[in-house]
Amino acid sequence: FSVGYSAVALNHVIDFKEKKQEIVKPVSPSELFPSLPIVQGTSKRLKVLTRLTLIVSDPSHCNLLRSTSTNIRSYDIIAVFPKTEKLFHIACTTLDVDLVCINVTEKLPFYFRRPPVNMAIDRGIYFELLYTPAIKDSTMRRYTISNAISLMQICKGKNIVISSAAERPLELRGPYDVANLGLLFGLSESEAKAAVSTNCRATMLHGETRKSACGVVYTVKKPRKVEEEETVPACKKAKTQA
Repeated sequence: FSVGYSAVALNHVIDFKEKKQEIVKPVSPSELFPSLPIVQGTSKRLKVLTRLTLIVSDPSHCNLLRSTSTNIRSYDIIAVFPKTEKLFHIACTTLDVDLVCINVTEKLPFYFRRPPVNMAIDRGIYFELLYTPAIKDSTMRRYTISNAISLMQICKGKNIVISSAAERPLELRGPYDVANLGLLFGLSESEAKAAVSTNCRATMLHGETRKSACGVVYTVKKPRKVEEEETVPACKKAKTQA
């Protein structure tokens, strides 16, 4: 792929506010692209992922994400776009998603708070910023930078992914150009590079784990109780202490 990316995601967006929509099974990339292009500088073909983005404006919209629908589990990446502070808190703390989208086209109706953001970071969820609106319109560029800086003040540059949401080839920018845009969003140089590389791979891994993992088992060493120590004979205590 000539722009410099080795993987892209085909985004299926559902906005429950517009009309009642159902989550359909993702279209296989092989049906859309008979032959995938070769990534520039390598012999590997472009990796095409499927992504589901839900625009939620009411708590009832989150029930679909709590369901065990096979169609939902078929997507490689699941993102949620919360429209209110309450929904942002729910997305960060309880929803089983990979990305939380940040509004960049208008002024945020709420302020970011540290507890839900930290909870999302602990859960391995990433925050997505789009750069296409910033290069299309000066007003949206102002909102993008303002909202991004507000987020950076809370998350300190952690778990940020910068993506395009491009609908036309002319809206795409190369990874180095996007990293430079990240500097305007309040990211450091290393954080901006991570936002277009390692953080994106971590999001993909989080999606794979979400699709395959059924549970986690861990063991904790139980400390010995005082009563048990008192029942040990004095001779054994002496040998242990020696």
